[in-house]
Amino acid sequence: MAGLATSLGAGAATNSLAQMPEIDTLFLFGSNPTEAHPIVSIYLKKALRNGAKLIVGDPRQTWMAQRADVWLNLRPGTNIALMNGLVHVILKHGWENREFIEKRTEDFEALREKVGKYDLKKAAMITGVPADRIVEAARLYSHADKAMIVYGLGVTEHRTGTENAMAIANLALVCGHIGRSSTGIMALRGQNNVQGASDLGPAPNILPGYQPVADPAVREKFEKAWGVPISDRVGLKSVEMLDEACKGKFKGLYILGEDPAHTDPNSHEVRRALKSLKFLVVQDIFHTETTKYADVILPGASFAEKDGTFTNGERRIQRVRKAIEPLAGMADWQVIFKLANKMGYPMTYKHPSEIMDEIADLTPSYGGISYERLEKESLQWPCPTKDHPGTKTLYTDLFSRPGGLAKFMPLDHQSSGEMPDRKYPFTLITGRIREHYNNGSMTRRVPGILEIVPEEHLELSHEDAKRLRLKNDDWVKVASRRGKIKVRVKVTSRSQKGNVFLSFHFPEALSNFLTSEHRDPITGTPEYKSCAVRIEKAAS
Repeated sequence: MAGLATSLGAGAATNSLAQMPEIDTLFLFGSNPTEAHPIVSIYLKKALRNGAKLIVGDPRQTWMAQRADVWLNLRPGTNIALMNGLVHVILKHGWENREFIEKRTEDFEALREKVGKYDLKKAAMITGVPADRIVEAARLYSHADKAMIVYGLGVTEHRTGTENAMAIANLALVCGHIGRSSTGIMALRGQNNVQGASDLGPAPNILPGYQPVADPAVREKFEKAWGVPISDRVGLKSVEMLDEACKGKFKGLYILGEDPAHTDPNSHEVRRALKSLKFLVVQDIFHTETTKYADVILPGASFAEKDGTFTNGERRIQRVRKAIEPLAGMADWQVIFKLANKMGYPMTYKHPSEIMDEIADLTPSYGGISYERLEKESLQWPCPTKDHPGTKTLYTDLFSRPGGLAKFMPLDHQSSGEMPDRKYPFTLITGRIREHYNNGSMTRRVPGILEIVPEEHLELSHEDAKRLRLKNDDWVKVASRRGKIKVRVKVTSRSQKGNVFLSFHFPEALSNFLTSEHRDPITGTPEYKSCAVRIEKAAS
């Protein structure tokens, strides 16, 4: 959100999923959609069947990478160097879209000067990607008519995640591949309503609709609507709350549908933070690693028990209709409603549609959204008025930045917060597998899924397995500077030499005991995609 908002004006996908089959060049970067976003991958596969060229930037040889016209097999954490190298090649050969740059962007000369320092030799040395592949990827992308960059958590879950997103925007802007159908940037969100949650103000520096809390006029509008004073002070990010809990300065937490004891990095410290809290409330549909630390557990409502909306990664607001009444007697919004009233703040909503009406009143991009309209069709924001059809493609005329121009961001490569060394010689990448979902609190309860994937496996290359004298299903101990786990081995061509991979679905071999404390300084996003580990054979 932060990176794209800085470069383009809005932290959201520029296009619609329905446009994907018409792409003629797809640049898939830091994403494994056939496993992590299987519905999105259906649209991408249609584009490939229609003849689209495929560029994949990923340290792992995923299903998509195996089918790529160009696989950019970069080292973890070298995203900016790769993007700078691609732009360097494009400018050197005169493949840029000069008319688009002159009319619709600013600060191009600063970018030109910066990428001038990332010639092919330097880009190849930093990233490990052969120079000829960088050239071919630059040629394919720059010469395309309809090119789209689709990226995922492999871009954002680095300590340079925000800047990585800006670097992607630089590449799209240099080629003018934005503002048209099937041509833009699609950031794949981690879960089904991440975009909707982001839109409605959970970040500590914004109110709903990405309206800054530091703006007096914004605060005045919300104070009038809500009848309470609003502080101009920026609050803490979730990871910062846990930091302060460890120091004894943060006392209480109310967690809804989140399992930080399982999914946050450096889990030993997270659990110490949760123990340090004076009062912890957790609202969820199942017991999790986090509910073990709760003073009070409130039952949540599943998707099948909800009336409301989800906003997906293409900015599409969709009605969700409950199939059954909430088993615990109340929907999530009703629990919050009753808590607020008991704590002295009156809420009088009778139905989720009234909450949506309030959102429309206070959030300009949702201004034309109502349940009456959503009963007939889903709508993509911005949808500012009741007669607006919604927006399938962003930035067709102007960018939503001051002056309407997109901004080039000159950026330098920074290495990951933790690099492999003699003691910890491997780079651990974490991610998802198709069969399980997030912390696994739902999917590990399904017998059929557990028959297919009953436990965690460490993926490592054939070369590394041979050197360590390991074979499939051998037990190993994997250790980092923060902890260690015991896990079985899976030898695979998907991992490059020196890289290993774990999911985070299984508490018995939890990769987040290993992941590091390093974060993006702008957003606080943890660096899940790179930390240093060592591997030792273990007894079964």
